[in-house]
Amino acid sequence: MNKFPALFLTTNILMSSVFPILSHAASETSVVAKDNVIEVHKSPTCGCCSGWAKHMEESGFKTHVNHPQNLTDMKNQMGVLANARSCHTAISQQGYIFEGHIPAKLIKQFISNPPEGAKGLVVPAMPVGSPGMEYNQQFMPYSVLLLNQDGTVSPYAEINSPADQI
Repeated sequence: MNKFPALFLTTNILMSSVFPILSHAASETSVVAKDNVIEVHKSPTCGCCSGWAKHMEESGFKTHVNHPQNLTDMKNQMGVLANARSCHTAISQQGYIFEGHIPAKLIKQFISNPPEGAKGLVVPAMPVGSPGMEYNQQFMPYSVLLLNQDGTVSPYAEINSPADQI
């Protein structure tokens, strides 16, 4: 008795049901990857900025790092207030601005549901224990602020422990 036709038929049925699932998964991955590309603008000598970019990559983002001649002018042109600045500025594919050591989970949350009138998020200064600013298990609570289109900032999230960043 030849089992080849039955095996062939079973394999075809199985593969025809699996390939659409695999192709759907591939297209979903492409969409996620496209949405998670972020341009990082920083000084070439800044180590904490590189640490933050690594955090972003470990969280599923693809980063493109740039070293502009005048980072301050760039921040001025984007409307990032002097008192809301940090050492690096990132821009999403959608054009949103992310200034400073913002946890990747909050950037993902923001991109998936941007508040009306929002231009991005900022973490002013360089809080110890924030992504890229890890030091001897120390942590300083900090605020993540919403950067509004009118140039103002307002509260977005409070990071009170290292666990809040994950």
